[in-house]
This record gives sequence, structure tokens and C-alpha cells, in this order.
Amino acid sequence: MQHWEILFFFLAIAFVYASVGFGGGSSYLAILTLYAFPFQEMKLTALVCNIIVVTGGTLIFIRNKQVNWKKVLPLVIVSVPMAYAGAIVRLSQDTFFVILGCSLLLAAILLWIKTKRSENDIAINYKSNFLKELLLGGAIGFLSGMVGIGGGIFLSPILNLMRWDTPKKIAATASLFILVNSISGIAGQVSHITEYINFTRIAFLCGAVLVGGQIGSRVGNLKFDHLAVRRVTAALVFAAGIEVLVKHLPWFK
Repeated sequence: MQHWEILFFFLAIAFVYASVGFGGGSSYLAILTLYAFPFQEMKLTALVCNIIVVTGGTLIFIRNKQVNWKKVLPLVIVSVPMAYAGAIVRLSQDTFFVILGCSLLLAAILLWIKTKRSENDIAINYKSNFLKELLLGGAIGFLSGMVGIGGGIFLSPILNLMRWDTPKKIAATASLFILVNSISGIAGQVSHITEYINFTRIAFLCGAVLVGGQIGSRVGNLKFDHLAVRRVTAALVFAAGIEVLVKHLPWFK
């Protein structure tokens, strides 16, 4: 495998994202873009790495009864088939990267926004709206499937702004959302892969995120400034989005 430094980047990304309940798919894609990986391999790599990073955290959240299944169901019931539908959409390489760049900028803005919440804030003013949550989950699922991410980086900030539940339960929801949508996205991608996939390279990257994710999930359970992590992550994602757009928008070429 060339460019061994990518392993360090993936380990660091997994560490940072796991500490706040995300998978890191958007940043994996940004790194792979810089190294000009085949774009179908990029999407598959990002989703597999997502699954590795969030699976352990999701199981812990479920075991600790942080997943409110009644509230989560409307978000995922449509997002899973929509993630599959997004994944089977055939995009040209330039179109894919423009959508990715715009998605990264949107994610950065959502991550940067500060919400005044505490773990004891039970979101008593939130009124569940089944249709609204179906549409929200479906829209994020479709975009995530097209781009090759899990969607938690969009869902979590939006739910926090909606005061949907406590921060810990929102993190649990985002983790589960990333897991099921990443699995669905992979199912959609493998149905029409047309280029060579270097599975050995993917395996090395998976090993890196396994280590980083395990460390990050443990750090996240300590007293950790999650806002600072979110802001640093937002800055990195924003810079990556600008980089992707500069390379692939026609008027920059």
C-alpha cells in the first residue's frame, strides 16, 4: 500500500469522530479525495469504516438503554431504503465530488452551531411529528447513500437544534442511524460496482479506524469538551469541502 500516512489520518479521524458519536465517513472521503482514489472505492471504504467505528458505540448505547426505539423508528424506517436508493444512483465523478463538497460545507455549518443543552435537559417541549421525522430521515438517508456516508453528521446537529432529546440520546440515535444507513448504502453500492476495488487497501484502513474508534469511544466517556471537538471537526470538514469544490467545480478548472 502506498501513502502509509493515510493510516494515521484514518486513525485520528476515527478517534475524533468516535468521541462525539459519529463514524467519520465525510472526513474519510475528504482524505481519499486528496489522494485521488477511485471514487467507487472511496464510497465503499468510507461506509465500511463507518460501520467499524460506530458498531461498538451503538451496542453500548443499546445496552445502557440510551436508544429510545419509539422515537428512533420514524427516523430510520424510511432512511434505510432511501440510503439504498441513493447508493444505486449513477453519478459522474465530477457530479459526485460537487455533491460531496456541498455536503461537507453543510455538515460543517451544522456542526459549528452551538446549542445550549445539558444532559438533564429532557426536551419536554419537543412534540413528536411522525411525518416530519419520516421526511427528515428519508432526506438524510438519500443524500448519505449518494455521497457514501452514514448521515449522522447531519442528523445529530439537526436533532439538537430541534431539542429532540438529551444530547446523550441524540448521540445514541445518530450512532444507530449511521450504522443502519451505512449497511444499506453498501448494499446499494455493491449492486453496480464497475471498477477495480483494492480490498487489501480497504482492510488496512479498516484496521486503523478500529484502533482509533476504540480509543475515541473510551475518551468520549470521560469529561471531554464535546463542543471543542465539534468545532475542530467542523473546521476540518469545511476546509475539506472547499478543497473538493475547488478541484471539481468547472469554473475553478
